[in-house]
Amino acid sequence: MKRFIPVLLATLVATGGAYAQSINIGPGGVQVDPRSPRDRAIERDIRREERERARYERIRDRRDCRTVTTIRETRRGEVRSTERVCD
Repeated sequence: MKRFIPVLLATLVATGGAYAQSINIGPGGVQVDPRSPRDRAIERDIRREERERARYERIRDRRDCRTVTTIRETRRGEVRSTERVCD
């Protein structure tokens, strides 16, 4: 087993050559990432922009919505229900 992993790694590097930009060996096995560092940076920027856009949407939704609490009288006492109302 100790010789198998280096042989497997050497085989992956030899066959992948210029295609394998990143090789990760972990408990789940061997993963080869064929993307270039530039492609990974572009995707990272896209994910960051999507997170910022989603955060902005949540903040905007908070401004447009309000919490309404209604109190109903029943035989057993007051029943409060709270709901979020958005315009």
